[in-house]
Amino acid sequence: MSRRLSQLAQLPASELKGVGEKTALALTKLGVTTVLDVLMYYPRRYIDRSREARIADMEIGEEATVLARVVRTEKRRTRNGRTMVIAEVTDGTSKMKATFFNQPYREKQLQSGTEVVMFGRLELFQGQRQMTNPVVDRIGDQTSRIVPVYPQSEKAGVMSWDMARLCAETLRRSGEFAEPLDTALLDRLDLVDRTTAFSAIHTPESMREAAAARRRLAFDELLRVQIELVRRKRELERTAVGIAHDIGDGTGGRLVDRFIEHLPYELTGAQRRAIAEIIVDLGRGHPMHRLLQGDVGAGKTLVAVASLLVAVQSGHQGALMAPTEVLAEQHHLGIRALLEGFTVPDGDESNLFGGAGLDRHLRVVLLTNRTPAGERRRLLADLAEGSIDIVIGTHALISEGIEFHSLGVVVIDEQHRFGVEQRAALRDKGSGEAIPDVLVMTATPIPRTAAMTVYGDLDVSVLDELPPGRTPILTRWARTEIDEADVWQQVRDEVAAGRQAYVVCPLIDESEKLEVHSAHETYEELAHGELAGLQVGLLHGRVPAAEKETVMGGFRSGAIDVLVATTVIEVGVDVPNATVMVILDASRFGIAQLHQLRGRVGRGAAKSFCWLVGEPTTADGEARLEALVHSTDGFELAEIDLDLRGEGTIMGERQKGQNDLKLASLRRDREWVVRAREAAIEILDADPDLSAHALLAEEVELLLRDDDTDFLLKG
Repeated sequence: MSRRLSQLAQLPASELKGVGEKTALALTKLGVTTVLDVLMYYPRRYIDRSREARIADMEIGEEATVLARVVRTEKRRTRNGRTMVIAEVTDGTSKMKATFFNQPYREKQLQSGTEVVMFGRLELFQGQRQMTNPVVDRIGDQTSRIVPVYPQSEKAGVMSWDMARLCAETLRRSGEFAEPLDTALLDRLDLVDRTTAFSAIHTPESMREAAAARRRLAFDELLRVQIELVRRKRELERTAVGIAHDIGDGTGGRLVDRFIEHLPYELTGAQRRAIAEIIVDLGRGHPMHRLLQGDVGAGKTLVAVASLLVAVQSGHQGALMAPTEVLAEQHHLGIRALLEGFTVPDGDESNLFGGAGLDRHLRVVLLTNRTPAGERRRLLADLAEGSIDIVIGTHALISEGIEFHSLGVVVIDEQHRFGVEQRAALRDKGSGEAIPDVLVMTATPIPRTAAMTVYGDLDVSVLDELPPGRTPILTRWARTEIDEADVWQQVRDEVAAGRQAYVVCPLIDESEKLEVHSAHETYEELAHGELAGLQVGLLHGRVPAAEKETVMGGFRSGAIDVLVATTVIEVGVDVPNATVMVILDASRFGIAQLHQLRGRVGRGAAKSFCWLVGEPTTADGEARLEALVHSTDGFELAEIDLDLRGEGTIMGERQKGQNDLKLASLRRDREWVVRAREAAIEILDADPDLSAHALLAEEVELLLRDDDTDFLLKG
């Protein structure tokens, strides 16, 4: 009988031979409690014994992996009191020494006769070959040509060979594994069957076998996630009660048409496409759940306003939630200016920008924690009564006591700044059973494959064109003090020409731990040094609200020449006259953050510049800055970021649901993410309730926890 994964999940690891109470406790520390956990505890790498280096053949200075047996080990004390363990090892052809500093446990680990794999750089010391602090894996007496190396824990007392033995016993006792996928799908994707995959991932005959096994099992992981995402999305579309908005003849209706006609510039093709996709969603009877992804300056706000106007036109209200007060205030100013003179028609829709027979002007208000108590009470009453059409605010919009007359469309800007519960709370402000339509926006471009996984339950619209008039930003890297002198000279030159500049620092105050520029320190140095004579302002998260508004107002009006700030100005601040962005200690910021900060300039007609200041301390830091210098394309930078950092940070956007990706990598397996998505859609199109794929349904439920699926519903 074929073995199902659910059967193995019901068996404790103690069912395996040699797993007593002590070993079971040790395995628990590694997250291994069931026989299924053992089966899915995959090797982190393999040693190909046919290709291993021989000590005698290694060149001095060469890094290599050596499979050897310990001859003897001794522990000494150095003159400064440090522990030194010296192990003499042999591979049968010659000997070398492995020296370990401050690792006293190595004496017990590397006892005479122990089989080990050592990876390190070969050195010559006092005429003898040696490695210093090499990476060590104890593999036991394994004679197979391909030796799997498992994650091990000295502290827990679980070694690689322990896991190899337990995995081999699990395979032997399991026999054949039940196959959840159709043979036709496996053949089309050139994937091995489930039994072959589990066997070859743990005991491969060749590296090619191991690669084929990994490919199949990684695909399984990705497919399970995509099945759940697509299925939940379709279930929400099928069952959730939404609002069928008035979208006129399919273009969005008169309000949207008039709004676009009265813009002083043409929309980009990408903006028109995104608005059209959103309008189709809003005309349906189920709630929209769409991600609007656009590079810095791609014009997401116009798309958001068009979406909110559809709600107003249909007799509902719109809400836009931003992560910071600065950004909320910026949105309020910008959107109010866009809708200046805009009116809500009362029966006669012949003239929407003023004229006879009209009810009232469209009303846009701001609501944050800084809103005075009296004004707040009036706004809350008007929101509940329905005389406010569009409200813009921070998380204050979801606080207790706020009620909407009829919330129709919710726009959440820079949505990664909000937790799942916060987003769900705003959506739940809808009246009655109807769930408002939700548009989440991000100016942090996400690689396509990551978006398919992290936001796979959302429809995605992409703004991949910049509006005409956006000037390219020239990015330079100031590595030396001479370069830095050029930075401040350019700032002075731009201010002399009537322009403004930003200077961004990583910290608010000085720090003894981190030798990086602080906002206060930098403000004082620049105001009395390189930029003496200029009007310099200071802005950070701890500046009191009233002072913050005064500073931002001064910068917008041009009264402040240079704004020294922390990343509080990362998103949303729009001052077209600012042409220079200086980022101090730039290597301490991530690629996405650097790209966001750079996007604060280049918003007017004048040529703009971004200076990345400082010498990186790591290779990754250097690679990030080089990427920024060479590209202003946020989507290209997102791919580079994924390559540099891996998918950990991106999967972190989901916060949960990571537990099933043990082998699959959004970075290495880009094409398999796409194939898994396509396969999930194909399977669910033919079998919506997975009745013909009962085993696949069982595995999705088994390996994606309840809180993962809750997350997908709320996100």
